[in-house]
Amino acid sequence: MDNNNFDGGVDNNYQSPELNQGPAVPDRKGMAVASLVLGILSVELFCLWYLSLPCAVVGLILGILSLKSSGRGMAIAGLVLSIIAIAIPVVIDKALF
Repeated sequence: MDNNNFDGGVDNNYQSPELNQGPAVPDRKGMAVASLVLGILSVELFCLWYLSLPCAVVGLILGILSLKSSGRGMAIAGLVLSIIAIAIPVVIDKALF
């Protein structure tokens, strides 16, 4: 009896089915992080409105674009902070003038 060809009864001719998953959808977690960072930065710099408002607008856009990512919580936090950073100068302007 020749034991050199023993495969343990496993069928080695099995081919796994190919799965058609389509194109890979990129995760936008980096955009959520950027939205959060820009939101924090824009709230911190609200006295320098010429720096705060562009940061807040970009943070708002990135937060909206990244809502369907795995970093949804960070995207929401970035959105909230960006909205607050946009609202602070408006409220101060209306209160003073």
